[in-house]
Amino acid sequence: MGNATVRAFVIAGPGRAEVRDAPAPVPGPGEAVVDVERCGVCGTDAEFFSGEMTYLHTGEAVYPMRIGHEWAGVVSAAGSDVDGSWVGRRVTGDTMLGCGRCTRCVGGRQHLCAERHEIGIRRGWPGALATRLPVPVRALHELPVDPPVDAELGALVEPGANAVRAVRAALPAERLLVVGPGTIGLLCALFAAAEGVEVHLLGLTPSSLEFARSLGFPAWTAAELPALPFDAVIDASNAPSLPARAVALVEPGGRVVLIGIAGEPSVVDSRSLVLKDVTAVGVLSGSGGLAGAIERYASGAVDPRPLVAATVGLDEVADVLAGRRRPEWGAAPKIHVDPRR
Repeated sequence: MGNATVRAFVIAGPGRAEVRDAPAPVPGPGEAVVDVERCGVCGTDAEFFSGEMTYLHTGEAVYPMRIGHEWAGVVSAAGSDVDGSWVGRRVTGDTMLGCGRCTRCVGGRQHLCAERHEIGIRRGWPGALATRLPVPVRALHELPVDPPVDAELGALVEPGANAVRAVRAALPAERLLVVGPGTIGLLCALFAAAEGVEVHLLGLTPSSLEFARSLGFPAWTAAELPALPFDAVIDASNAPSLPARAVALVEPGGRVVLIGIAGEPSVVDSRSLVLKDVTAVGVLSGSGGLAGAIERYASGAVDPRPLVAATVGLDEVADVLAGRRRPEWGAAPKIHVDPRR
């Protein structure tokens, strides 16, 4: 295979995917091309594979799709109007690519732009489950060399940035409950603990709770949860009943942060919000939290590496998205992909 093509994981339809050759990206104005070293897969990617993802039903995404939005790599080419010193730098980047012209973009809220592309998710921008990825330079974040943030940590910046924003929204708090001990929930716990917060997790399966405990956090089922006052609750689950449960569990005057998305509407009684004087905050994307995640990883204040169960090649991605995990991977929630394998 020459430089004119890249290997890419492509979803052709629900439950149908293959690794195929695709045209190599050429950097346009304001763009760079990144040689991808690591890419994480998440629940959103699994929903695209199953056909359940909402964007497929609204027309904001269509098959065939190239997914992957949690990534790190090295810049290998830059557009003619881009500073050539970008080439050779290890980077990660924002998933949300706003138009750059509308009121939301100009106001620093490009992740809410109505015309935004989302890498590997929305409006056809190709994802990072490929050997090369085109990215606008304005979306790039350089990863530090000293102390180093390597490709594995770099691919954990995007989910970490979501956690950064969720924790910021939950503070100030002395005691925090995180609902859902998946990747985002565990990252929320790690970032909150780095701020000196006492963190508890609420989960369902014995394996996920045991893994959370292995990271040093108290983790409970609903039946076991102690009657403690929680100043804030972060819902990082995908269960439609749990946002209301979060409101019920938070202390009056506390904060509820909603970062999980259920497959069907979640019902929250607004009277509970009013009568408890609760602040409820929704978090969409890691935009605005990327630099914070990089800083915490570089300083060692947060170490997300234990969350990565394994690193596989592109040929194994379909099995991962279908939920087929090797027993030796254990209970860690995150799978990484090295597209060069």
